[in-house]
Order: sequence, then C-alpha cells, then structure tokens
Amino acid sequence: MASEHDLTPEQGGNQRTVSTRFMELVVSGLLMIVAAVVMYDSYRVGMGWDVDGPQAGYFPFYVGLIMLVSSTVTFLYHLIVRSAAGQANFVDRSALWLVLKVLLPTIVYVVLIGYLGLYVASAIYITFFMLWLGKYSLFKALPIAIGLPLFMFWLFEIAFLIPLPKGPLEAALGF
Repeated sequence: MASEHDLTPEQGGNQRTVSTRFMELVVSGLLMIVAAVVMYDSYRVGMGWDVDGPQAGYFPFYVGLIMLVSSTVTFLYHLIVRSAAGQANFVDRSALWLVLKVLLPTIVYVVLIGYLGLYVASAIYITFFMLWLGKYSLFKALPIAIGLPLFMFWLFEIAFLIPLPKGPLEAALGF
C-alpha cells in the first residue's frame, strides 16, 4: 500500500521540503545582510542632518536600522526557541513547484534587464507568462506585452523624466 509520501500532489501526497524554522533563519539572516548594506551605504553618502535638512542617507539609514533590529530579533528568536510550529513543513513539494514556476522566470527576467534593458525584458517576460501560464494565444499576448512596456516607457522616460535601465534597442532608437 502506498504511503502519503508516495502519492503525487494531485493524489494528495505532501512531501517534506524544509522546516519553517530553517526558512525563518535564512530569510531573517538575508534581511540582516541587506539592512547592513543599506546602513553602510547610507553612512557613506551622508546620513546626518545638514544645514539645509537631512542628507541623502538619513532616512534610508534609519529604515535599514529598523530592518536590522527586527531581522535580528526574528533570527535570535528562531535560533533559540524550538517550537512544534517551527518544525512544521515550510512548503509541500507541489506548492514549491508553483512557486518555482514564477521564481525561476523572474530570475531570468532580472538578468535580462542587464542585457536588454527593462522595457524589452518586460515585453519578453509578459509574453512568456501569458503564453505559458495564462495559456493565451500569441494574438492576445503580443498587444499587451508590447503596449504595456511602451506605456511605461512613455510614463517614466518622457512624462516623468525618470531614466530606467535601457538596452541596445533603446540606444539604436536614440534614447
């Protein structure tokens, strides 16, 4: 007879991945590192009060400090306290697959921004998700995948004059 761990996700099988406690430690540890980097860089650019008001790093420094304190408390709590809730399964393998279906293409998207620019990478990303997960036809996906980045380009680059990462296509068009 098959055990619960032998069943497929569709049949109700829930296989363990990692504990909730482990993930709490990992995420709070990563947030502590991010907070330390924010605080260091805020200190580097100036985090004090100048004659004309706060320096550029003033508010980011204190946001980083709040983030560091809260992440440290979370980290220490989960390091010291061993509760039954912390030993529970963080995510079943079937749910993990759903997360990875979004996470992995998003990582590729972020990498593509460095090479193709935000707008072209966004068009590719939107097209991919509409075709793969949304099961839309190319006829329906392309107008949205092209129109949305064009609108965002107009909004940020032209209307608000906020430069965002651009790639070779924008350079060829003179932007």
